[in-house]
Amino acid sequence: MRLKHFLALAGGLAAFCAVAPAASAAEVAAPGKLVESGRLTYGTAATFRPFEYTVDGKLVGFDIELGAHMAKLMGLEPNPMPMDFKGLIPALQSGRMDLINSAMYIKPERAEQVDFVPYMRVGNEVIVRKGNPRGVNSRDDLCGAKVAVTLGGIQENYAREDDAKCKAAGKTGVEVMTFPTAQDSALAVRTGRADAFYNSTPGAIVQVAEAPDAYEIVGTTFAADTLIGFAVQKGNTDMKAAVEAALKAAVADGTYATLMKKYNLPEAVSLFNN
Repeated sequence: MRLKHFLALAGGLAAFCAVAPAASAAEVAAPGKLVESGRLTYGTAATFRPFEYTVDGKLVGFDIELGAHMAKLMGLEPNPMPMDFKGLIPALQSGRMDLINSAMYIKPERAEQVDFVPYMRVGNEVIVRKGNPRGVNSRDDLCGAKVAVTLGGIQENYAREDDAKCKAAGKTGVEVMTFPTAQDSALAVRTGRADAFYNSTPGAIVQVAEAPDAYEIVGTTFAADTLIGFAVQKGNTDMKAAVEAALKAAVADGTYATLMKKYNLPEAVSLFNN
């Protein structure tokens, strides 16, 4: 059953991205039923930079700005509802909110509980010390190098794949250095213990933004195959259609692309480049 839901979601995404140009703002209809009249209430766990986080007690981030714009396109007031991530789906299912706007990874088990409107893919990046002393332009340049990763994370799998690929080509393998946290892995690069660090695209963007004199991202985004999306109640076709229409309008009017640039998100993670 999980695979069935996930394949249906993938088919819906293909249709969504292939449709005619988006409606104008005046043509975006608000959902017929809302938790609070005149307001688009969405749950968000504001701990995931650059998507949703707080600065001086104020909600900021890509999702926060995109959600506010989409609400306005529907003629509604944005009404964010901060809460712990684990409480988002239960709150949606119980009718406390209209949708989830929290960079939620689309997984088969979640697609059984809620319906998704995808708006971005998440990939991975290669991070090196500022100045790129080893001259790394891609993962192919890391044979014989030391690569830091978080123990047990998906990036460890990628590094071990690179090690095997290098050895199969008759080259020196990658020395995979595992650390308890992403912060420890980043420190290994900063201090020269490691030559590069594999991290998720959001994590890499935050890392470089916080220490631009210490790190830089090189090469292109890789393994960008995890989708994130807005979530609505299962079977709520009215709400899903409204969110899809507002998202298309935000893409058409340039807001989506503007926010991508503002929050330093690479073009490779966009679903709307074509």
